[in-house]
Amino acid sequence: MLLEEGDIVLCTVDRIVGTNVFVKIENNGEGCIIFSEIAPGRIRNIRNYVVPKKKIACKVLRISGDRIDLSLRRVTQKEQKELKERYKQEKSYEKILKSVLGEEQGEKIIKEISKKDKIYDFLQNAKENPKELEKLVGGKNLKKIVDILKTQKQKKAVLKKEIFLTTREPNGIELIKNLLKRIKETEIKYISSGKYSLKRKSEDIKKTDTELKNTLEELEKEAKKKGVEFSIIKK
Repeated sequence: MLLEEGDIVLCTVDRIVGTNVFVKIENNGEGCIIFSEIAPGRIRNIRNYVVPKKKIACKVLRISGDRIDLSLRRVTQKEQKELKERYKQEKSYEKILKSVLGEEQGEKIIKEISKKDKIYDFLQNAKENPKELEKLVGGKNLKKIVDILKTQKQKKAVLKKEIFLTTREPNGIELIKNLLKRIKETEIKYISSGKYSLKRKSEDIKKTDTELKNTLEELEKEAKKKGVEFSIIKK
């Protein structure tokens, strides 16, 4: 799968040369992290942060030909945790493919999927839209794989956001209540002075994040029409 600037990728530390750390990017060759992108401030001992064979999550800063520049310090602890959880799930999904298709055929299909998408995203989507997977494995194997996927219990991740809603309209409370009702399947709590916290649990955090962003974009448009000030609080 092709990388893009801004992607968060799982890497394995390979070697430290001078002031550069070279890593193997999962399914995407080699990348480089300069010391200033390892951690903020002065680094006294680089091995407090990276050692060979350690798995780390990095952000893609630049892609120039075969060179991929990465950053470790720009990835939050939450992003580190989520990516490593996803990696574990991907390995679990790969085992399912190999158990149904056999080691050799399973490896071939995994490589084919990885050219276009992440195994995790592809098989999550296959639960509801199995046509692409069926093209690769056939109808009989498709049923076996999907049945196994659907019986797996997945750990739910929690997506959190904070928003700001306020207005001077005389019916302001009613306006804000009606706007908040537009945010479905989400736990909403009042914090203070127009601030609200949003919390949603999901097995597919990436999909849920996109859905919530789209909902908030629609909410912002509606808020403007009603004379309500709206913003997403950046953390």
